[in-house]
Amino acid sequence: MTQTSENVTWLTQEAYNQLKAELEYLSGPARTEIAKKIEAAREEGDLRENGGYHAAKEEQGKAELRVRQLTQLLETAKVGEAPADDGIVEPGMVVTIAFDGDEDDTLTFLMASREYASSDIETYSPQSPLGTGVNGKKVGDTAEYELPNGNTASVKILNAKPYTG
Repeated sequence: MTQTSENVTWLTQEAYNQLKAELEYLSGPARTEIAKKIEAAREEGDLRENGGYHAAKEEQGKAELRVRQLTQLLETAKVGEAPADDGIVEPGMVVTIAFDGDEDDTLTFLMASREYASSDIETYSPQSPLGTGVNGKKVGDTAEYELPNGNTASVKILNAKPYTG
């Protein structure tokens, strides 16, 4: 099954390994721990007024949601391959833009999945309004994207280089 670039999440091997380990924990030991909490709470009697039971069920729901999210993310992840250094904006690139063509009002960010966000550099998802606007553009191009208030903003792509971590 081929994925479009919109559905692919670019991850380093390290980020992929961390997410895979989290998935394995949630699918194994964490699932067993939650099941034990639910069973222990059930043994306490009336489930309608059993706070421990309801808390464990809520914890179980959150863990199962995260398992589904991680499974989907890891199935579509592109691992360890940095994008080509061709000046075209795509996931895995460090992008510098100028707002409204003002070369003094710039932003440099990594275009990648939130799971890959680091403290080194601001990260924008390819699915974010800005990410969608700049994805596929070349250095020198102008891109437009929709702001949360419904207005449109334009930015000029000043630089796009593969992220080297």
